[in-house]
Amino acid sequence: MLCRGGYLWPIAIPSSHLTAYQNAGDRHGHQGGAMNSEKSHADHSSPRFSGKQVVLFVGLAVLATALVTTWWVNQYLYAATFEPTRLTESEQRTLDRKMTQLGQIETPISSSSTSKGASSEEPLVPEPYSEEGASREILLTEREVNALIAKDVEMSRYVAVDLSDNLVSVKLVVPVNDDVPVVGGKTLKLNFGVALSYAHGKPVVAMQGISLGGVPLPSAWWGDIKHLNLVEEFGGAGGFWDQFAKGVEDLTIHDGQLRIQLKE
Repeated sequence: MLCRGGYLWPIAIPSSHLTAYQNAGDRHGHQGGAMNSEKSHADHSSPRFSGKQVVLFVGLAVLATALVTTWWVNQYLYAATFEPTRLTESEQRTLDRKMTQLGQIETPISSSSTSKGASSEEPLVPEPYSEEGASREILLTEREVNALIAKDVEMSRYVAVDLSDNLVSVKLVVPVNDDVPVVGGKTLKLNFGVALSYAHGKPVVAMQGISLGGVPLPSAWWGDIKHLNLVEEFGGAGGFWDQFAKGVEDLTIHDGQLRIQLKE
C-alpha cells in the first residue's frame, strides 16, 4: 500500500519477489531448526554420570591401587630367599674336574660319595712344575656358577646369577636392619646387570643398571658409571683393572656359559 493524498493506494509486488522473500524465510527457518536440532543432539550425546557411578569409579580406582601396592610389597619388600642350585652327579663331576684344573685343593663332595661316606679328595703327589699341555681357558655354565655360590649355604639363599649373551645379571635379597625406618626388619630385592665382553684388545666390564625393589635407580646415585667400561675408566697403570686386562686374552658369555681365555 502507498499513502498518497490521504488515501491508501495498492501497489502490485511482482510474484518473483514474493517467491524470493518466501524462500529466504524458509532458509532462515530451516537453519534455525537445524541449529536447535544440533544443540539438542549435542546435549543428549554428552556423557553424564550419576553420583553412584562416580563413587563406583573412585572405589574401583582405590581397589586397583591397593592391589598393585600389595603385590609390590609382597614381591619386593618381603622377597623370598632363593633355593640353592643342586647339580646332577654328572654336572658335579664336571665341575669338580674344572675346579681341580684351576688348582682348587679341596674339591666338592658329590652326592654319591657322600652317601658312601667317602671323600673325593686324594693325597697330593710331589711333581715338577710344568705348563705343557695346560689349558688357559676357563669355562663355567650358569648352573656351575650358582652351584659354586651354593657351597656357602647361607649366601646361596640371598644370591642368584643369570648368564645371558655378554651379560651377567645378579639378584640379591638384602635383609634390612630393624633400626631402619619403614623397611626395617624386611628383605629388599636388589638387581643389577654387568656387561662382559672383549673389544679393541681389552676386556669390557660395564654396569648396565641397578634396580631396588623393581625400581631402576638413577645413574647419578651410584657414581654415574652406567655403560662405562670400568677397565678404561679406572685402568690406571698398576691398578686392579689394568692388571686384570693384561692377563685376559678373550672374554665372552654365550648360551649361558662364561668363557675366559687367559694370556701366557
